[in-house]
Amino acid sequence: MSRILVVLGTRPEAIKLAPVIHALREHARDDDEVVVCSTGQHREMLAQTLGAFGITPDLDLDVMEPGQCPSDVVGKLMIELGKVYKQTSPDWVVVQGDTATVAAGALSAFMHRIKVAHVEAGLRTHDKSKPFPEEINRRVAGVVADMHFAATEQASDHLLREGNAPNSIMVTGNTVVDALRWMSDKMRQNTDSSVNGHADNARLVLVTAHRRESHGEPIREVCRALKEIAEQHHDIRIVYPVHMNPNISGPVREILEGVERITLCDPLDYPSFMERMSNAYMIITDSGGIQEEASVIGVPTLLLRESTERPEAVQAGVVLPVGTDHDLIVKSAAALLTDPEVHARMAKPVSVFGDGQASQRIAYELLGLGRFDDITQQRSVNSSFDRVGSGH
Repeated sequence: MSRILVVLGTRPEAIKLAPVIHALREHARDDDEVVVCSTGQHREMLAQTLGAFGITPDLDLDVMEPGQCPSDVVGKLMIELGKVYKQTSPDWVVVQGDTATVAAGALSAFMHRIKVAHVEAGLRTHDKSKPFPEEINRRVAGVVADMHFAATEQASDHLLREGNAPNSIMVTGNTVVDALRWMSDKMRQNTDSSVNGHADNARLVLVTAHRRESHGEPIREVCRALKEIAEQHHDIRIVYPVHMNPNISGPVREILEGVERITLCDPLDYPSFMERMSNAYMIITDSGGIQEEASVIGVPTLLLRESTERPEAVQAGVVLPVGTDHDLIVKSAAALLTDPEVHARMAKPVSVFGDGQASQRIAYELLGLGRFDDITQQRSVNSSFDRVGSGH
């Protein structure tokens, strides 16, 4: 029997762990148990995203309060998750990514001598302040994890250089590819054209910016650049779902509210956001997950960060780091919007983040079913033999 506790707290974690939860439940034997615990770090967006994937948490801690700093969140989570671990006695605690939920969930599990599985392990910028506090959160998880599910070979190499045992690391691909496949039907559904920018046949420029290191003057610089882009290019529609954090929403609405060709809206549910992304001409973002999603879909992306822990997308030529420098953002956007060859070079789907089977590999490993690729390969061989035999 295996009892697996999946701990998540934010929208990105929900997106990337939803296919893992489904795979675990699909392959669980009668005496296996899969429990989902929500910390509520992103209350509304988390519930909305889990609902889109048809998942209801078994446990809900609801720890978030307005204005909390990261240390407050981690402290509360350490205490509350400790209670959950004592009550449920899991064999594995599964965490994903680099949030406060991940750091607290992994460290508290270690303190309770529970094995930790880290999904999307090994991402590094090697700069503890960029992104802040995510770089340290994922390093904490990397220190205590018993099983590291790395999305790419480069992430695996980071873990090996940090001294982790090779047999504790599995390169799975990124579960975001699995999530995109899961949502493919909803992505194809049409939504309100007045929001997605198709009402006037304008080219859609999709924007997200919310990272903590962008608070203050950096987000203002980004907004001034977006305003100039909208003024220079009359055949575009910039759509910006604005994060609810007042450190972001305040300056964004102050600078961009009412600007022609810019639509500000509330955060979108996952299927709606994926629909807009799939129809975008280009993306401007500081999000880690969107770098991956845009790479899979094939949408040119300007990254509002100076460095990235996902270098594969940059190396593949589909993501271009521009930081928060006003002139560089405007110049890079102009190149994509005015030069078809520049756009064509970046507008290509790439498979650097996997084949969409990451969740299956993770589920097989945690449930002790063997290596997914070995088993499916053997099934394919057996099926081939069956077809040959049936022909005689």
